[in-house]
Amino acid sequence: MPEGDTVWLTARRLHSALAGRVLIRSDLRVPRFATADLTGRTVLDVTPRGKHLLTRIEGDLTLHSHLRMDGSWQVYATGERWRGGPAHQIRAILGNDAHTAVGYRLPVLELIRTAEEPDVVGHLGPDLLGPDWDPLEAVRRLTADPARPLGEALLDQRNLAGIGNVYKSELAFLAAVTPWLPVGELPPDVPERLVATARRLLEANKERPVRRTTTARRPSEGLYVYGRRGRPCLRCGTPIRKAELGDRVTYWCPGCQKGPSSPPDPPAPPIAPID
Repeated sequence: MPEGDTVWLTARRLHSALAGRVLIRSDLRVPRFATADLTGRTVLDVTPRGKHLLTRIEGDLTLHSHLRMDGSWQVYATGERWRGGPAHQIRAILGNDAHTAVGYRLPVLELIRTAEEPDVVGHLGPDLLGPDWDPLEAVRRLTADPARPLGEALLDQRNLAGIGNVYKSELAFLAAVTPWLPVGELPPDVPERLVATARRLLEANKERPVRRTTTARRPSEGLYVYGRRGRPCLRCGTPIRKAELGDRVTYWCPGCQKGPSSPPDPPAPPIAPID
């Protein structure tokens, strides 16, 4: 699931493949920009901002994209077979003499003036992986609405940019509170620790192909709660629960995490043994 660390790594791969090279292929497969031709222009850099990607191109142009749930950018060497999905899922192609970057299932893709970048990312809070990271401002924004549930506050990119459903669930577990606890009811030292932990986890995972929040060696125990519905908590053994709220999901341990919880979820399917 693309979160701030995934986007950071994607930006680094795109930057390595495209920056400083002239585009010899350009194809934006969205109606509004289908006629835009970027060939002959040099890619200047690719910068992540929270969950947003900004590909800056010669001539005061920025290709703004967002992965959301299913989008991805794949980089291929010249002549390499593309494997990111069927052709009808391709939304963008940027190619130079050595590499081709292909954007699949991108829900947001727009070509803007570089000077207009604040219009699309200016609302974001401090970027957990950005050079402008400000923990004090992040704490201030996170706690600005005391009645707001912690999970909602963590997911709001206006508070701190880069957290998605995985980190939301993991951070609430590490704080020993449920995602439905109002932020105003957090112990006084918890917001500062939460923000510091979020930064530490994203920094630790930004170059890893598989995200981890635990020190366990088994691949199935790389996360404390996310994706572990029905499995025993790694700390107390209580079965992990899952709640579905629209397109958002939350995992938590009713034994370790204190505070309000969602209605009971239906029984989990049988779990196959793991070696």
